[in-house]
Amino acid sequence: MKKLIYLDNNATTPVRPEVVEVMDFCHTECFGNPSTVYSFGRNAKRVMDESREKIARMIDASKDEIVFTSGGTEADNLAVFGIAKANKDKGKHIITSKIEHHAVINSCKALEKDGFEITYLDVDKYGIVNLEQLERTIKKETILISIMHANNEIGTIEPIAEIGKIAKKHKIYFHSDTVQSIGKINVDVKEMNLDMISISSHKLYGPKGIGCLYVKKGTRIKPILYGGEQEHHLRAGTENVPGIAGFGRAMELAVTETDKENKRLTRLRDMLQEGLAKRIMHIIFNGHPTERLPGTLNCAIQFIEGESLILKLDDLGICASTGSACSSASLEPSHVLMAIGLPHEIAHGSLRLSLGRDTTDEDIDYVLDVLPKAVEELRAFSPLYKEFLKKGK
Repeated sequence: MKKLIYLDNNATTPVRPEVVEVMDFCHTECFGNPSTVYSFGRNAKRVMDESREKIARMIDASKDEIVFTSGGTEADNLAVFGIAKANKDKGKHIITSKIEHHAVINSCKALEKDGFEITYLDVDKYGIVNLEQLERTIKKETILISIMHANNEIGTIEPIAEIGKIAKKHKIYFHSDTVQSIGKINVDVKEMNLDMISISSHKLYGPKGIGCLYVKKGTRIKPILYGGEQEHHLRAGTENVPGIAGFGRAMELAVTETDKENKRLTRLRDMLQEGLAKRIMHIIFNGHPTERLPGTLNCAIQFIEGESLILKLDDLGICASTGSACSSASLEPSHVLMAIGLPHEIAHGSLRLSLGRDTTDEDIDYVLDVLPKAVEELRAFSPLYKEFLKKGK
C-alpha cells in the first residue's frame, strides 16, 4: 500500500504514542469516578488534577480556571451562552467576526432569535478584523467580544492582545477560540487580557471528545448543562478521566515543542507555497502573508471545483480539504473566503493544506510533483477554462 500523506491537520491530528500510553493506564488503573472518596476515585481525581494543572500552566492560568468540556464546540457554546445568560440584565449586545468558527457564529445566531443583538465585524482581504470598527460598535449594552485567535481555514492570526486591551478598557468580557493556535503559537491569557479561551485536544495530537474552557476568576457566567456539581459547577457530568489525562499530556508536549516545530513547519509551508506559485497559473494564496499559522496554506485555484480536486488528491494518496472540516458536507463556498472578498466561483476552488509534525520534505516534493498535474487534468474538463483560453487572456 502506498504511503498516505496527511495534510489536513487543522481538521484533526493523530494521537501521539505518549498520549495513548497515558490513556491506556487510566483505562485500566484509574477507572474510578473522580467524585467518589475511595481509592479508585481518589486516583482518578489525582490524575485529573495533574492534567488540569499542566493545562493551566501552559497558558499562564490557575488550575481552578480550567473547565473541562467535550471539546472546542462545547467550550465555545459555554462561553457565548454562559455569558449571555449571566449578563443579560446588563445588556444583550455581542460582538464577533464574520470569519469565526461555526460553533461561535451559530451560537450567536441562536441568541439573535432570543432578542440579542449581534455585530459581525468585517475583515480585510487577509482576514484581519478592523480594530476601529470594533471600538465603534461597542455600546453600553455590550457584554461580550468573541474573536478567534487563528483562523482554521486561512491561518490568519488576529491581534488578540490589542483586542484584549479594548475589551478591558470598556469592561467587556473577551473570549477567544484558540482551538487552532494552542500548540502552534504562544498563548498567554494574562498578556492577552483574555477572560475565556476555548481549547480542543484533538487539534494538538490528543484524543477527540475532550477540551476545555479557560474562565478567568470573577467572570460572571452560567452553565449550559445541568446535573451534578462537577467542574466548578459549570459543566455537569462525570469527567472523562482518560481523555483529560491524554489532553494534558498532548498539550504539554505540543506547547513545549512549539518554537522548534514552528521553524520547521514555516520552512515547509513556504517551500510548498513557492513551489505551487511557480507550477500553477491562476492561483491565489489566502490569508495574511506573515501573521499566520506556520503550517497552514490556503489557496484558491481558478477554473476547478475544490471537491473534485480533493477526490483527485485522495486517489494520489494525499489527504487535504477545501476548508473547515465542520463544513465539508456543505455545497456553499466557505464563509471565511467570502468574507475576505473572494467571488463564489473562485472560493469554490479553494484548497487547504495543513501541515503537521509528521510532514516531511519528501511529502512536500511529492505534492509539488502531482498537484499541478491534477489541476491540469481537471482544467481540461472545465468549460470556464476553455472559454478563458479562447478569449486569449
